[in-house]
Amino acid sequence: MSRVPGWLGRLGAGLTEMSERWNERRAAAERARAEDEPMPPQDHVPPPPDYAPAVPARPDPVQAVPWGLRVAAEAGWRLLVLAGTLWVLMRVISAVRLVVLAFAAALLITALLQPTVARLRRHGVPHGPATALTAVLGFVIMGLMGWFVTWQVMENIDNLSGQVQDGIDELRNWLLNSPFHVTEKQINEIATNLREAVGANTDQITSAGLEGVTVVVEALTGLLLAVFSTLFLLYDGKRIWQWTLRLVPAAARPGVAGAGPRAWRTLTSYVRGTVIVALIDAVFIGLGIYFLDVPMAVPLAVFIFLFSFIPLVGAVVSGALAVVVALVTQGVFTAVMTLAVVLAVQQIEGHILQPFILGRAVRVHPLAVVLSVSAGGLVAGIGGAVVAVPLVAVTNTVATYLRTYSREAALRQAPRPRGATATDAAPGAEPPPAPPSPPSA
Repeated sequence: MSRVPGWLGRLGAGLTEMSERWNERRAAAERARAEDEPMPPQDHVPPPPDYAPAVPARPDPVQAVPWGLRVAAEAGWRLLVLAGTLWVLMRVISAVRLVVLAFAAALLITALLQPTVARLRRHGVPHGPATALTAVLGFVIMGLMGWFVTWQVMENIDNLSGQVQDGIDELRNWLLNSPFHVTEKQINEIATNLREAVGANTDQITSAGLEGVTVVVEALTGLLLAVFSTLFLLYDGKRIWQWTLRLVPAAARPGVAGAGPRAWRTLTSYVRGTVIVALIDAVFIGLGIYFLDVPMAVPLAVFIFLFSFIPLVGAVVSGALAVVVALVTQGVFTAVMTLAVVLAVQQIEGHILQPFILGRAVRVHPLAVVLSVSAGGLVAGIGGAVVAVPLVAVTNTVATYLRTYSREAALRQAPRPRGATATDAAPGAEPPPAPPSPPSA
């Protein structure tokens, strides 16, 4: 193997040494040039004078927003999401309003009839016959009430029309002789305006009559849905509730399972109490207008009973109807006496009957009653007004129970105290005995 000549190796080493020296000199020259050149004008910032205030560093943008504003923003977008969810829910309910109202009516009827089924079961009647017997009797009684009202109205409609005409003439004469200084010309103008209004709105009245046919068909459909739903709820309500619980997330299932029976007891108490109060109103107001010789006293009493299921508004409407019938048939004095009877019975109902019969379990603030009835009427008409108050009462019961349940669950999961603190914090623990006092001298 040939070797590299010595002179060639020495030549390579000399070149390498020259290259390293050259790199060192170039680096030294660059450092010297950088030290000699001044900084560019744009990078040169003169120091601030001594009297200038100190400029703090910019804070974090999250920390720059006030705490109250951050809380309001967090709550705001959550409220927007909740409002959007409620809006979508209301749209869905409006689209299937007939089904929702029919099922709500079935729940109310079931709450009224279910105690009878339970009583029959306790007396040894099988579940199926007890359900069938209760449902048949309940629907027969409600059907007889509707038939009786219709029969009474049809029987007295002819006499009522004559009495209405006589009452209008008597009211006209009373207005002419009253201290209100009403002239016959003004009364004739009012009558002419009423006739013109009826004549101008003939098309609207006709279309309303045609729409009434659609309303009747929808009412019959809703009635059939309510009947079938009531039968299944009476017979299979427990299994339906157990199936509904499976739709709830597992973490929330124990709380919902405990809130359900309490909500059902609240609904049952509300329906039974409302029926009793409505029956008392109808009986006493009906007796009052009967002794005052107001026509159709019994149908008016039934109307008062039915309208009593709409809190506050129903009592006003049914009482006003009785007063108007008394006014146009028997005169001003009878109308005033009818108004006195209605107000007296309603005052007794509001201050004695409802607190005693309904109790604290379903007590709802009057403002909540007015707002819920108004909202229910705007969303779903009369049916929504009927369902609104029991819905608020049930929601209040469920919310109260879930709040209590979550507080108790948090206490159960909290770490237990130890030592003397555990003795003091234990529920029902007796306080430690006091040390004996020194004997007196």
